Amino acid sequence: MNTDLARFGNDLYTGRRSIPVISLSKRFYAASVVLFLVAALGLVTQGLNLGLEFRGGSEFRVATSSAPEDYEQTAREAVGAAEGDRGVNVTLVGTDTVRVQTQSLGDTEAQDVRGSLAEAFGVAPDDVSATTIGPSWGQSVSQEALRALAIFLVGVVVMLSIYFRNWKMAAAALFALAHDLFITVGIYALVGFEVSPATLIGFLTVLGYSLYDTVVVFDKVRENTNEAFRTGRVTFAQAANLAVNQTIVRSINTTVIGALPIAAVLVVGSLFLGPGVLLDLTLVLFVGLVVGAYSSLFIATPFLVTLRRNDPQVLELAKRARTWEERVEKRDALESAQAAERAGEPVPAGAAGTGERTEGSTVTGRSVHQYARGGPRNQPKRPPKSKR
Repeated sequence: MNTDLARFGNDLYTGRRSIPVISLSKRFYAASVVLFLVAALGLVTQGLNLGLEFRGGSEFRVATSSAPEDYEQTAREAVGAAEGDRGVNVTLVGTDTVRVQTQSLGDTEAQDVRGSLAEAFGVAPDDVSATTIGPSWGQSVSQEALRALAIFLVGVVVMLSIYFRNWKMAAAALFALAHDLFITVGIYALVGFEVSPATLIGFLTVLGYSLYDTVVVFDKVRENTNEAFRTGRVTFAQAANLAVNQTIVRSINTTVIGALPIAAVLVVGSLFLGPGVLLDLTLVLFVGLVVGAYSSLFIATPFLVTLRRNDPQVLELAKRARTWEERVEKRDALESAQAAERAGEPVPAGAAGTGERTEGSTVTGRSVHQYARGGPRNQPKRPPKSKR
């Protein structure tokens, strides 16, 4: 099995086999549209579940020896008895900590809620911690996060434009990043996980992974297309498709290696740990890694080919590649005809070996002359007879 996979990857790299990524680009675009619709559905119907750090509010954590089965109802009644139901959100962290989030409360109100929760769960007041974050601080965090994202994207465009010396490569990479960001955020909203500062760290990490994958693929695209422009033997799209095939195994391997431990942590966190920094971070990393690998291989490069398909240099390369392909076909026809002649098989009319001249049948494009068997031949001249 491993040998077959290794052979398959080697065949993709050398070009013996090929996955037609560029020619199937419309199907990959369609798959992305479906993912976009799912992400948009999550954002419209669910919206982002902003954490306390962004919207402001008060949070209480009740440390119990074992949370009762009706912990949510118990917490809601305790908070309602103290200050009325103010958008209470109750979750279980691990197996013994109940987290209660409310709107922002004053010091007196917070102390009343702490006492009610301690009484309801049968614990000491010291076992109930309280944290209050003002809405202005949460708004400031949100603004700084958006500013960091904008600076990151501008830096990406500048860096890629300088590195690849082609703004269309930078535009394609930025399109792939936007693709990953929107889908990841939408799926995150659809699942309903809380957006915390750890989530933002995960988003930036995902964008870094996606950018890394795209740069690796584009490096190979640049290498192959530069060779194509030099030799004129393949089109821009063919050279780009070969680059994707040469990097696809590497990208899949690195993505699987990175996603497996994240998936394990995500499952354990969902089943046993409950909401928290670890769960917030692992979900965004898992979704982002998978979507980022997909976009680097099947979205970024086809989009680059689409952007450059009308470039004069690319159109001229397509003409040169067609000319080269015609020469190769003529050369192959010539070799087939010569082999048929040697085997004594009939040669089609007009093919090499029938006495007709075949032009441009070699790689260099020089004329080739062949004559039918039995036709006139150049005989070596006999030396003149000596005069006696």
